[in-house]
Amino acid sequence: MAKQKTVYVCGECGREFPKWSGKCPECGSWNTLEEVVTDTSVKSSSSRTVKYSKLSEIGYDEDVRYDTGSEELNRVLGGGLVKGSLVLLSGDPGIGKSTLLLQICSFLGRERQVLYVSGEESRRQIKLRAERLNVESDNLSLIADTDCNAIIGAIRQNKPDIVIVDSIQTVQLDNISSSAGSLVQVRECTNAFMRLAKTEEIPVFIVGHVNKDGGIAGPKVLEHIVDTVLYFEGDKQLSYRILRAEKNRFGSTNEIGVFAMSDSGLQEVQNPSAMLLSGRPANVSGISILCTMEGSRPILAEVQALVTKTSFSSPRRVSNGFDYNRLCLILAVLEKRTGFMFGMFDIYINIIGGLRIEEPAADLAVAAALYSGLCDRPLPDDLFVLGEIGLGGEIRNCSHVSERIREGERLGFKACIVPKAALQSLDRSKKYRINIMGVSNLGQVFKAIDLYEQKKAAKEKSATDAEGE
Repeated sequence: MAKQKTVYVCGECGREFPKWSGKCPECGSWNTLEEVVTDTSVKSSSSRTVKYSKLSEIGYDEDVRYDTGSEELNRVLGGGLVKGSLVLLSGDPGIGKSTLLLQICSFLGRERQVLYVSGEESRRQIKLRAERLNVESDNLSLIADTDCNAIIGAIRQNKPDIVIVDSIQTVQLDNISSSAGSLVQVRECTNAFMRLAKTEEIPVFIVGHVNKDGGIAGPKVLEHIVDTVLYFEGDKQLSYRILRAEKNRFGSTNEIGVFAMSDSGLQEVQNPSAMLLSGRPANVSGISILCTMEGSRPILAEVQALVTKTSFSSPRRVSNGFDYNRLCLILAVLEKRTGFMFGMFDIYINIIGGLRIEEPAADLAVAAALYSGLCDRPLPDDLFVLGEIGLGGEIRNCSHVSERIREGERLGFKACIVPKAALQSLDRSKKYRINIMGVSNLGQVFKAIDLYEQKKAAKEKSATDAEGE
């Protein structure tokens, strides 16, 4: 008879402990230890020989990646789906994970055998959803089961080209006593699909749920097992979705994919800048435009700042899509270096479209929006700014300035404010059809805005006078 032993597993770091405690001794997380019953019976040692090869002797096919049919998904994956890779797709409920995977089945099924495994829906329910999304393929097969060993046995027998498991929290192994979705079940089932993907060279997508904090449900070791971790971001009340790679062994983790949710499923957004700037109000204070780099893609985004007199003893500071601590730092620098006082005002910062900005090059756009909101003075609609703010009020250089300027030109912007140090890296042989203003501190930024507005007003006045004559 098998001997059983009770251990406690941390949901954050995956370490096992003989006793329960409120705080994990390894990672310091609170209330993350869960009781797990394990089999301690002695197993016979394996007599299987392990094969090894020299790196120079290992070859691979040129067709090492599969085209998924979605340019945005291919971009995030690093150029396509790699053979034998294990990809974890996670996100909030209803964000579009199952919709995206079922949609790519239509393209993949043209030339390859695709197996869709669902532990949450019946085959009829998947069929209804496929009809709504206009997904049709004779090479798409369905399994509605939760037995991990049976699913893997069917995969080894039929050998499909691509496997999709929706979701990993519903699959379970019979030889583990804990219920489906527990830490051990999720970890061991993911390990089983990882071994399948590597031995059979079958790419496997697995869908993962999220916990109440927004992190991927299951032990933290789950993210270490898989090759790629994709995360769907966005507000379910909005139509825009952003697909981001949190980990990718076969590509960059800086790329993002942008989608729009419609009645017929997820649609790719080929021009995110135009999408994020659509509906931008004219002549409204507290609005500035920044250009951020997401991997190799420059994206223009709208920053909104609402500065209003507070009715509380301590003014509120709210930030959506921008780091809160970074906002506090910018406010402190503005007060110390420029004399603009925000102590009696509530501050609300919002990045339009559900975009999350993390790079320091967005500092100057946030500062410009705060300046505009405090003075109740709209910034020019055809101006965008970029640069990092130091504690001394200096404007520091940022990367890919030329690509950002070209993106602004493409969308019709007439002027941009950049760090003065960035002017040296610009290739002047390429003619820019945009007024580039270099600044070295915050004082020069506001003077440059004033100067550009004066020149723009003078040009408009002269054009009006010419028309009158």
